[in-house]
Amino acid sequence: MPAPIRLRELIRTIRTARTQAEEREMIQKECAAIRSSFREEDNTYRCRNVAKLLYMHMLGYPAHFGQLECLKLIASQKFTDKRIGYLGAMLLLDERQDVHLLMTNCIKNDLNHSTQYVQGLALCTLGCMGSSEMCRDLAGEVEKLLKTSNSYLRKKAALCAVHVIRKVPELMEMFLPATKNLLSEKNHGVLHTSVVLLTEMCERSPDMLAHFRKLVPQLVRILKNLIMSGYSPEHDVSGISDPFLQVRILRLLRILGKSDDDSSEAMNDILAQVATNTETSKNVGNAILYETVLTIMDIKSESGLRVLAINILGRFLLNNDKNIRYVALTSLLKTVQTDHNAVQRHRSTIVDCLKDLDVSIKRRAMELSFALVNGNNIRGMMKELLYFLDSCDPEFKADCASGVFLAAEKYAPSKRWHIDTVMRVLTTAGSYVRDDSVPNLIQLITNSVEMHAYTVQRLYKALLDDISQQPLVQVASWCIGEYGDLLVSGQCEEEEPIQVTEDEVLDVLEGLLVSNLSAPVTRGYSLTAIMKLSTRFSSVNRIKKVVSIYGSSIDVELQQRAVEYNALFKKYDHMRPALLERMPIMEKTATNGPTEIVQTNGETEPSVVEPKHPPPVTQPANQANCLLDLLGGNDVVPVIQTTMPTKPASAGGELLDLLGDLSLSGGPAPAPAPSVPTSQPSFLLDGLSSQPLFNDIASAGIPPMTAYNKNGLKIDFTFERANPNPNVAVITIHASNSTEADMTDFVFQAAVPKTFQLQLLSPSSNVVPALNQGTVTQVIRVLNPQKLRMRIKLTYTLKGSPVQDLAEVNNFPPQSWQ
Repeated sequence: MPAPIRLRELIRTIRTARTQAEEREMIQKECAAIRSSFREEDNTYRCRNVAKLLYMHMLGYPAHFGQLECLKLIASQKFTDKRIGYLGAMLLLDERQDVHLLMTNCIKNDLNHSTQYVQGLALCTLGCMGSSEMCRDLAGEVEKLLKTSNSYLRKKAALCAVHVIRKVPELMEMFLPATKNLLSEKNHGVLHTSVVLLTEMCERSPDMLAHFRKLVPQLVRILKNLIMSGYSPEHDVSGISDPFLQVRILRLLRILGKSDDDSSEAMNDILAQVATNTETSKNVGNAILYETVLTIMDIKSESGLRVLAINILGRFLLNNDKNIRYVALTSLLKTVQTDHNAVQRHRSTIVDCLKDLDVSIKRRAMELSFALVNGNNIRGMMKELLYFLDSCDPEFKADCASGVFLAAEKYAPSKRWHIDTVMRVLTTAGSYVRDDSVPNLIQLITNSVEMHAYTVQRLYKALLDDISQQPLVQVASWCIGEYGDLLVSGQCEEEEPIQVTEDEVLDVLEGLLVSNLSAPVTRGYSLTAIMKLSTRFSSVNRIKKVVSIYGSSIDVELQQRAVEYNALFKKYDHMRPALLERMPIMEKTATNGPTEIVQTNGETEPSVVEPKHPPPVTQPANQANCLLDLLGGNDVVPVIQTTMPTKPASAGGELLDLLGDLSLSGGPAPAPAPSVPTSQPSFLLDGLSSQPLFNDIASAGIPPMTAYNKNGLKIDFTFERANPNPNVAVITIHASNSTEADMTDFVFQAAVPKTFQLQLLSPSSNVVPALNQGTVTQVIRVLNPQKLRMRIKLTYTLKGSPVQDLAEVNNFPPQSWQ
């Protein structure tokens, strides 16, 4: 056969292709020639063919048929063959393919080769694509090379050790003796890789972190030598000595100094030197300063050093490079809660970033501006942010409006200022505000009794100018309906009153009803406002006529309102003034955990209320069906999950009235009718009182049992019997976690045969704490539990990975049902 073309010629030929089809044709033709050469076991040109195949792989074409040829090249004695073979293995193989295991012996031999470059190839390959099995087999050879005096091999062995530790963390201790002398190496390459290895070990093991904290003085000394050393052409980058090593050392110091006073104290001086002596005219210096700032913020540094770090970020905001400005804003946003006053000094620079053309910088500047708002600067900051809201792109308006609402509610200096600010937002970006902005503003206006005349006049003027902002129109309609008499009487003292007649007000509201810009919800507000004015204005006949017209509206909601309002005029006219009187002052409450926070105009005061049970971890219906599918069989009924009751004691009686003669006795209930699959068994209704559901449960002295114990998750069952209903057994599950990480999104599901009835209450939490530091409890009630069989499904998230498991519980203690 003629000699195959060289790699350069192939590249040149492919680049002449004018279309994708022409390129594919060239590739297919060359692949066919390469396959033929492989079949004939052509050793002469195998290296050249694999090199061409790798180039095609880089272009995105399939090259898997060359995997075994790479192994043959690795087994060759020629260095040029080994080099291409190892490169092909790193590109074409990974640990998901069993072929890579055939390389283990070749790599082991090459790690013990007499030539350092062959050893380097083997280390690179193992560090790139070695599987956990390969790492276990070859870790000893890597550890030997880590102790060698050859700096070329030591730096490669250190990086290979990092890969081994990532794949097999339990081998970490094997490399501990070899790390003792790594930091005393003069070679910067070995130093760099050694710091990377130490960083990996510290991040993965708290024991290693404590062990390596004694190296802080040595790391500080290395960093100081780098800063103070003169010009070294071998390591100089833009006038800075080895910035890559400096950055790596700073990252390691950040890990070692976190939550440790002694280590932080040892590195305070060197961090101050780096922060003050590093040149900032080049991007290299900025990179080192940025790492220095992150280190200062993460360790227990002195307050003066933290101020210096924030000032560095403030200088970054003046940089012409957009990336530097962006990382500065992001870093300031992270530190604003801990160093608020220091960040406040750069407020004007941050606000100027709102005018930046880059959308990412604008968004970060907006978020940071809202974080800086407090009671002292609320007026000035809101002025800037409202100006930004006027001119910003639509993608920012929703977040900006939401931020202004929250800041105004929290720090408003006066109620008039608060109302003016919210109205300004609704006028500017009414279409982008949250859904709750309308009721929130209505509540604010209602509670500001002295501002009613001023507010209704302002809103009426806004309606005359623009009716396109629907939330503003809805608030204005509501206010005119409530306080229309104040608008007509001209009682406003805060600003010059306007002269408005009743007919002019009704004209505006009727215009909203017929406007194409009005949404159905807005028309409902307008019609209700007109109806309310029937008790405040004298034009009752005109209002009757308008309401009667909409009794035949095509909009069902509007039609229903009109019909009901007509009924008020006809049958219940004597009740109309009382029904349509002004709304009373509303109390705004927000529930947060066991205490209730009453918020009034930005001031929060905790008030003691009855503790509320945690929200239930509800499961969608399709998840219940999935559980049935997984459990198999047709004799399984799903769990009925309920929440803890919070109704008053009379709720049980009211439920009796609603359900007719449904018995609430403690005895067994008849099976639910098949036509009503959602009906609950009667014993489930026992808990509809305000008392705790199981306050009368008495312990029966039944020993607990372990229902599940796998992967660090343990589920124990304890048994009790409900006194009022002897046919109901109470099982309490206790979930504990012995792993080192919390189990989040924990869900316990259960299913029983149709001969039983089962009720599963909401759990105490959906997070199972690590290291058995707490348990999650959940109560199960079982009706007629003799010879119970139960299938359980457990789902949770551990270290970011979802876990799901099924189990069957049959060995219940017999005395628990007797």
